[in-house]
Amino acid sequence: MNTPLHHKENTKNSFKCAILTISTSRFEKYGNIDRPERAEDASGKLIWGMMKVQGSEIVLYELVPDKIENIRESFKRALYSEADVIISTGGTGLSPSDVTIEAVNPFFEKDMPGFGELFRYKSLEQVGNSVMLTRAVAGVARRKVIFCLPGSPNAVKLAIELILPEMGHLIKHVMGK
Repeated sequence: MNTPLHHKENTKNSFKCAILTISTSRFEKYGNIDRPERAEDASGKLIWGMMKVQGSEIVLYELVPDKIENIRESFKRALYSEADVIISTGGTGLSPSDVTIEAVNPFFEKDMPGFGELFRYKSLEQVGNSVMLTRAVAGVARRKVIFCLPGSPNAVKLAIELILPEMGHLIKHVMGK
């Protein structure tokens, strides 16, 4: 069910986006780069492409190793950038190296549990009961909307398809307008 149209009136249709890909193996292989295709980053490239098609501007892209300190530093840069929305991919699972949620949670001023719930509900069709392994979350910090997505391109595609129709509405609320 979509938000009634009157709730979406006077909302922006394009946004400034920061994309953070959390992957130690890619970071070790490619280092600091400014575009996902330079790191064989299918999920980052998918986010970039879907946001650009929708008319958004990518203001920051970073490849980040799976270390809490590195992830926090990258999120700080994104939080102080001109981005309206920060989307990370990777590090949301249950393995010992999956620490994105632990790194990002302290930044959240408000949680958006509805995103994680909706994402997992919609993911059931793709991955069945293994949906319980993802800890995808969303929240707000410094008047920016933050989404932490799994690293799988299929999961990213689904998440962005859920996010994009609501982005203007979300940003309108976060900005207090």
